[in-house]
Amino acid sequence: MDLKVNGKTVSVEADESTPLLWVLREHLGLTGAKYGCGIAQCGTCTIHIDGQAVRSCTYPIGALSGEEDITTIEGLSEDGSHPVQQAWVELDIPQCGYCQPGMIMAVAGMLNNTPDPSDEDIDAQVTNICRCGTFTRVREGIHLAKTKKA
Repeated sequence: MDLKVNGKTVSVEADESTPLLWVLREHLGLTGAKYGCGIAQCGTCTIHIDGQAVRSCTYPIGALSGEEDITTIEGLSEDGSHPVQQAWVELDIPQCGYCQPGMIMAVAGMLNNTPDPSDEDIDAQVTNICRCGTFTRVREGIHLAKTKKA
């Protein structure tokens, strides 16, 4: 199957039931999206498909047509200049950092749809889990990111 990942077309051979996360990590070497729960609950595996945040651990590659634009944390920006990445650095948001690629992708996806989110929007749309409990800093980072230009 041919996929468009981070702006490049790549060919992969995998069973159509293979989760996209494993194709990205094992076949393409893109290890930014992490395995967390395996049931699409924690959000550590979040990537974008056509700009929308998707939990890749349960998304089978057979559900893709090959026309979708898949973006991983590695493809969000080449130099860390995405507004969410800038805010994360400026506010030193992560503690351990394991969940942060998925968190950043979830936030960037939310900002694609809701450029000026309220706290209620954030609560409803960013449901990723951070074991370190950085949720207050994440919320502050979201409000800072929405003021920055891409």
